[in-house]
Amino acid sequence: MNNFHSIAADPPVYYDRWLTPQLRSACEAFPIVVLTGARQVGKSTLLRRAEPFSSWRYHTMDDFDTLRQVQENPASLWAGVSEVILDEVQKAPELLPAIKRAVDEQPGRYRFVLSGSANLLLMGKVSESLAGRAVYFVLDPLTLGERHGQPPPSLLTDVLAGRWPQDGLLPAAPADPLPLLQRGFMPALLALKTPEDCVRWWDGYVATYLERDLRQMSQVESLVDFRRVMALLALRTGQLLNQSDVARDAGLSQSTIHRYLNLLEATHLFERVPAYLGSHTTRLLKAPRAFWADVGLAVFLAGYYTAADLAGAREVGAFFETLIYQHLRVSSGLLAPRARLHFWRTQTGDEVDFVLEHGRRVVGIEVKMTNSPGYRHSAGLVKFLAEHPQAVGGILVHGGQTIRRLDEKIVAVPWPLLTG
Repeated sequence: MNNFHSIAADPPVYYDRWLTPQLRSACEAFPIVVLTGARQVGKSTLLRRAEPFSSWRYHTMDDFDTLRQVQENPASLWAGVSEVILDEVQKAPELLPAIKRAVDEQPGRYRFVLSGSANLLLMGKVSESLAGRAVYFVLDPLTLGERHGQPPPSLLTDVLAGRWPQDGLLPAAPADPLPLLQRGFMPALLALKTPEDCVRWWDGYVATYLERDLRQMSQVESLVDFRRVMALLALRTGQLLNQSDVARDAGLSQSTIHRYLNLLEATHLFERVPAYLGSHTTRLLKAPRAFWADVGLAVFLAGYYTAADLAGAREVGAFFETLIYQHLRVSSGLLAPRARLHFWRTQTGDEVDFVLEHGRRVVGIEVKMTNSPGYRHSAGLVKFLAEHPQAVGGILVHGGQTIRRLDEKIVAVPWPLLTG
């Protein structure tokens, strides 16, 4: 038994998730709701503990008897009930036609929640079976606000609406982010007492992912090669992604790297953030930026196993930016419809770390680890707003305590105002 299973064996603690109200509303309006997300983000725990799902019939495709039932009589899984949760459904895609028949033949009778650690939208047969019948949600790793039992912060919705925070100081300086970067944000990690335990947990997590999830999803010629690619990508989190460079460093073909990237995205561990191309007057770089879904995984894969190693890492700023990205991603998903995240960079070097786009409203977001933000740190935002005068404004997220207006449309805020 590897460390991942032994450490994660205790019953999981339940944290209220910001996504739950949206899931409830979707289940009232649609016959099928699909909830996906990386392994261990808390999907099953949410569906077994949160209301109203805790009273629904629950089946997991991890159970061999249930898989046999799927093969012989799939409709028996919801016999006598109308509300059903089917977990790890990517392991039984042949179940989908039976669900389709159930909702088509008896409209309004059934409510299904399908959950799994693979992006079902990328599974052709699944998405075809559910077309027009399902809505999709992704559960991300825990946010700091969820960990502390806080509601979602209002910073982004306020700025999108033209409401700016007042100048001032937080009651206390923000916590040192380095321990958060090293631990990560998977729920099971919060019960572990030492950094060494977290390292062991991540080691088991990666081993289980390679040996179990990947083997079920795709033929990977060499798990050793795949693990090496993960390490190379971890060192590139927050950076422009050049597949040719990764292929060269890994000693693999570009087509192999492309396939490995797609697998990492399909399992919600990794994402490519596209460039913002709203300007037609400036020559822009169009390569995507690379981000890991959990900064703790990126730190582990990059080989920083101690606080001292991480503090001296040249990538520490990029890891902090990944932490901010995680929370921006969650906050973007809470908007209706979901906001889109981009970045902006010109060929002359002007850049903004993130561009949040919600309908016709656009906000630039720059991330600096400094504790003393000043106007000089907003240079990229100033250039971006000059190129996009229709944008609502810009936010400079920093590591200090000060809330300060830097310009008519730019505000500097401590990072806890974004993370909760």
